[in-house]
Amino acid sequence: MEELDIKSLTLEELTEEFKKQGMPAFRAKQVFEWLHVKLVDGFDDMTNLSKELRSTLKEKYPITLLSEVDALHSETDGTIKYLFRLNDNRVIESVLMKYHHGNSVCISSQVGCRMGCKFCASTLGGKERDLLPSEMLDQIYRIQVLSGERVSNVVVMGTGEPLDNYDNLIRFLKILTDSRGLNISARNITVSTCGIPDKIRAFAEEGMSITLALSLHAPNNEIRKKLMPVASKYSLEEVMEAFIYYYEKTGRRLTFEYSLVEGVNDEEEHAKELSRLIKGINCHVNLIPVNPIKERNYKKSESKKIQIFKNTLEKNRINVTIRREMGADINAACGQLRKSYIDNCSV
Repeated sequence: MEELDIKSLTLEELTEEFKKQGMPAFRAKQVFEWLHVKLVDGFDDMTNLSKELRSTLKEKYPITLLSEVDALHSETDGTIKYLFRLNDNRVIESVLMKYHHGNSVCISSQVGCRMGCKFCASTLGGKERDLLPSEMLDQIYRIQVLSGERVSNVVVMGTGEPLDNYDNLIRFLKILTDSRGLNISARNITVSTCGIPDKIRAFAEEGMSITLALSLHAPNNEIRKKLMPVASKYSLEEVMEAFIYYYEKTGRRLTFEYSLVEGVNDEEEHAKELSRLIKGINCHVNLIPVNPIKERNYKKSESKKIQIFKNTLEKNRINVTIRREMGADINAACGQLRKSYIDNCSV
């Protein structure tokens, strides 16, 4: 019989489970607080439970706990990139980024990724499996414990396509935003997607105020297909319609992620075409100088081109920023640390 992953249960579900076992509801609330507020490692740390109860719970319910394999510390901006081991010995990456407005954590939603974006290291080995809600949560929890600092913002923008792990993502978000748990505001959470229209529409119906970011990376279908295999399945028109529907349902300003690749999508004409595509939409464009990876030939756009691209969007009254390169000295781009670790282990 499959063991129950209690760190993936909402408080209501945990209460029901404990009731089935003949335990009072307040015990579920105590355990939920230990797991999601006090961030303890196991039942032995739950000091307001009797020794006998702790022993019973330990036998019955495993607690998902990630272990730190490696941590790279940036000397330039304080960014820390973590490599965590899961219970099945697979490894995932998470990143702590320190800003003046608070600490932000970028987490993975899958082990590997099947989206196949040409400029991304995360997808080189394909997708191995989805992460459980508890495994997504524990990336944040371990970082908060290891750093000793409060996490105030979360971006689901690491390895994996979050909407390809939809049910686990929704459960993760519900627990993360629960006022009885870590209580991170939905408005401080961003979920990034390559663009899966039916899942975007479903997400719009969830009634959450999560910021949705679309990995756009091209102003038209032709260029998008070259960079992103998912574009061969879903046209830009389909994706944009779903994305706008998300705004209409939630009222949340939309974010477009646009990785600038030298000679592919970074010309002034591309910026003009992008302006025509998104003009009039309540949105923000995040320009990302692409991180070169040795397995691909793509190069980062020149600074001058990036600035021209930005200026062109601004002339069309589009809100745009160039993403600050956090952790550049520690290869903090998605998938780089994990791939390096796996390559070294297989030598």
